[in-house]
Amino acid sequence: MERVTLQEAEARLAELAERVEQGETIVVTRDGKPVLDLVPHKRKGGIDWEGGRRFKRERGIDKIVTYIAPDFDDPLPEDFLITPERDEDAEPR
Repeated sequence: MERVTLQEAEARLAELAERVEQGETIVVTRDGKPVLDLVPHKRKGGIDWEGGRRFKRERGIDKIVTYIAPDFDDPLPEDFLITPERDEDAEPR
C-alpha cells in the first residue's frame, strides 16, 4: 500500500487511478497523516432490481406468469407439513 501526499495525488491522479483499477489501495496523506484511501469501486450488494426488470422485458416472463395469488407468500397451515401416521391395518391404495 503506497502512501502519497495530497499534492502528489493531485499531480498524479490519472496514474494513481490506473493502479487503483488494478486493485491497489493508495493512502493519501496531509501533513503526514492519512486523509483518504483510493480504493477500487465496489458495486453495491443486494437485489438487482433493474436486472429483474431487464429479464422481464427480454424474456417475456410477464407473458408466462400472468397471475400471482395475493396469499402466495402467506404462511402455510400448521398441519400442512405434518405427515399422518401410517395405519398398518389399512389396505394399500
